[in-house]
Parts: sequence; C-alpha cells; structure tokens
Amino acid sequence: MSTEAVSPRFAALDTWPVADVTTALVESQLGAAALVRAAQPCLAAAADAAAARLGDGAGRIVYCGAGASGRLAVQDGVELHPTYNWPHDRLVYLMAGGEPALVRSVEGAEDATGVAEEIDAMDLGPADVLIAVAASGRTPYAVAAADAARARGALTIGVMNNEGAPLAAACDHAIELPTGGEVVAGSTRMAAGTAQKIALNVLSTAVMVRLGRTYGNLMSDLASSNIKLEKRRLSILRSIVDAPEDAARAALTRAGGDIKTAALVLRGLDPAEASTRLEAARGRLRTALETLDRERA
Repeated sequence: MSTEAVSPRFAALDTWPVADVTTALVESQLGAAALVRAAQPCLAAAADAAAARLGDGAGRIVYCGAGASGRLAVQDGVELHPTYNWPHDRLVYLMAGGEPALVRSVEGAEDATGVAEEIDAMDLGPADVLIAVAASGRTPYAVAAADAARARGALTIGVMNNEGAPLAAACDHAIELPTGGEVVAGSTRMAAGTAQKIALNVLSTAVMVRLGRTYGNLMSDLASSNIKLEKRRLSILRSIVDAPEDAARAALTRAGGDIKTAALVLRGLDPAEASTRLEAARGRLRTALETLDRERA
C-alpha cells in the first residue's frame, strides 16, 4: 500500500531542525489538498447521485469508518444538522469499536466485519447513502459495510487513499486520493487525513447545496442557536429579503426561527401558507419565491 511506504527522503527526520520538519509537513499537507482537485469529477458525480437518492425526504446518510478515518467521517456528519438543519434521524454513524473509539483507539475494531448485521438491523435501502472512509481502502469494517449496504440497494461512496483498493470495488462511487507515503511513515491521519477531510467537506456541502439547503451561498437552513448565530440568522434573512431589522426579527419569531419560512412571511404570506409552499418546492426557497413572483406578476 502506498500509504504505508517509508520514504528515504525523511529517514533522518529526527535529526532535522524543527523548521525543516514543519516545512516538510506543510508541503505534504499542500500536496494532499492538490490531490483532491484531481478527484473533483468523481466528487461531483457522487454528490449528484447522493442528492438524487436523498431528495425525496426519507433517505439517510450513513457515515462509516475506523480509527482516524472514522473520526473524520463522524466529524463531517455532525456538522450537517447545525449548518443545514439536516434531521438527526437521517444521520447514522457506523464507527468501528462504537462511540468509545471516537476518543481512544480500540485495537482490532477495524478488523470486525459484523457491521453487516448492523446494516441489516437498520433496514438500509435504496433511499439511503453510505459514505465509507478508509485510508488503506481495505479496512475490513469499511469494506464489509459497503458490501452490505450495496447489496441492500443503498448508494455507496468510498473515500480512500490507495488506488484500486477493495473499497473502490465495493462502492458505486470511488473517491481515490493517492496521497502516498507520509512524512512519518504510516501516520495516515496526516496527508491522507487532510485529503479525506477536504473530500468529505466538498461532498457533503455539494449534496446540501444540490438539495436546496442554501439560498445562493447563504445558510438558509441554519439550525444552530446561540447569540452569535441568532444575529447571523437575522443577517441571512435580510440578505434574502430586503426588510427593516424589526420586521425581519418579527418574521423570524412568527416563523419559529426558520429563515426560509420567514422570507416568505416577509413577502406577505402567513407561516402556514409559507410552509405549504416550501413543502411543494421540496424545501427550495428560490423555487418558492420564484413561483410566488410568477403568480403575482
């Protein structure tokens, strides 16, 4: 596996000045980021396919992995609710070793293949999307999960750092990010992890945009609530619909804090009708506003 390669270039790493060590590490990180650019067509195809499966409002996103790769997968998933109001019940995490493995290494967990039973128990199906992440691309836990999910008709996406790995063959869409040997040999949380993190960011964000969970580049489905984000929610609303601050704040209150509903309230609808129109537009605020404009023209 190229990710386990030992590079002679760094054989005397422990004798280098720290400035040279950090330079090598930064260069490795930049190289990892560049690799994701080459994978952009694969990411686009995977995002389109995932959005098509998830667009009916029932399917789940299942993140799967082991060790550092699994933790990165979970990290990506947990941001989807606060940022895009993706429902908690449509997010599933399959982490080798369970929740304890999120904060400490669970030896041997990645070799367990009983994950297939978990997938059967959750009744995964064609509306669901599984994203499996493994630096090696051959982690038994991730490969078994992809095999089981695909057999049940779910869309499967694999993110890996070796080309031609078993995970690629097990998935409908393979995101191959061949980062090669690490500065510290085998430490795939480094360059491999950086490439995985970027790819996951791009993939999940593109899916949410495709599903209409932004208005332009604004977080129109923002779910988090604290003082800073309440101000952001108000600012986003006023960027969508030009309105005085007091009117925008009142619309948000009537809409229960939902930015999209509040935007339609500011356009003269009551909250119930606004919700109905958003449902008809499959949650896409731009579609709902354009339909309203056509009717009033």
